Amino acid sequence: MLHVENLTKVYAPGESGGGIRATSFHVTAGEFYTLLGPSGCGKTTTLRSVAGLEEPSSGRMTLEDRVIFDSSTGVFVPANQRRLGMVFQSYAVWPHMSVFDNTAFPLRMSRGKRWSNTEIRQRVTHTLETMGLAAFADRSAAQLSGGQQQRLALARALVAEPRLLLLDEPLSNLDALLREQMRSELRRLQKDVGVTAVYVTHDQSEALALSDRIAVMHNGRIAQIGTPQQIYHQPGNAFVATFVGRSNLLRGALLERDKDGNARIATALGPVLCRAPTVTTGLAPGAALIRPEHIVLTAIAGTGDASLNRFRGRVSQVAFLGEATECVVQVGNVEILVRGPAGQYGGSEAVDVFFPPERTLAIAVDEL
Repeated sequence: MLHVENLTKVYAPGESGGGIRATSFHVTAGEFYTLLGPSGCGKTTTLRSVAGLEEPSSGRMTLEDRVIFDSSTGVFVPANQRRLGMVFQSYAVWPHMSVFDNTAFPLRMSRGKRWSNTEIRQRVTHTLETMGLAAFADRSAAQLSGGQQQRLALARALVAEPRLLLLDEPLSNLDALLREQMRSELRRLQKDVGVTAVYVTHDQSEALALSDRIAVMHNGRIAQIGTPQQIYHQPGNAFVATFVGRSNLLRGALLERDKDGNARIATALGPVLCRAPTVTTGLAPGAALIRPEHIVLTAIAGTGDASLNRFRGRVSQVAFLGEATECVVQVGNVEILVRGPAGQYGGSEAVDVFFPPERTLAIAVDEL
């Protein structure tokens, strides 16, 4: 559906925006593809370049079989000729128009097909029914709630059946509860309509919950592309590991690595046995990563077990989160974050900290 090849955008001194450098990715038809990263990493610039709202400095983009940008041949298809739908962070609905008129606007202003009034009414009515807004068709857009305005912005973006739907942090202005509700609604609507979507967010939980694939961006480049499961469980470098989800990252040095995909990393706690999956092959693993929920805490029994990946510590902080408890365990000079069942520890206990080798990952610390 969408191919982006070596896309670069360089801003002049004083211009705002996160530039992008030699960025390449592809999006397949029907996919929900997310650009995830911190502010200034270039994700919105990438999205706006796809939309035609920014002209890249170099690179090439094709949408289906049509070249929409190619710096080598001077091709730049204007935004209004790309047949894209876009939903902005602010929704950009017009408060002086009704819900129906907001939705009909792209059809009435189309420079391609000329839509009759009957066709417009049929298409807008169907789209509003899909979005659950049919009962509000004659209401002013200003009278809608935040969630309803978000669905209206989606309706307006989808009414002309775009080839690609672009979404720039559309949930960031909603409160936490509504954001969770709309997250599920957005995913359902995307699948029901069957549109291909490219979504921009800095929220890791949004990206993990919504996406078929995620491209994690850092300093204008893509750090890793993968499914949510791959990004979370097999981060390719230290940035992805620490940005997506919470983690314990023990920096050190590679001691050995075997042909079965295991590695021993020297850390401040001592040697740690880890998995070294193919995602890090060719890189130099320099850290051991383990998620807080994968660490096992046990009460000290006797002299303790001196087996590999087991360390003695003391619980120094406890935070009750309702369904779980987060503990900070002091192991020597290193603080380890542990997440476990609620009420398991109250604080100040001496414990054994165990890193299951199959849950511990050797990763590269190479900077991008």
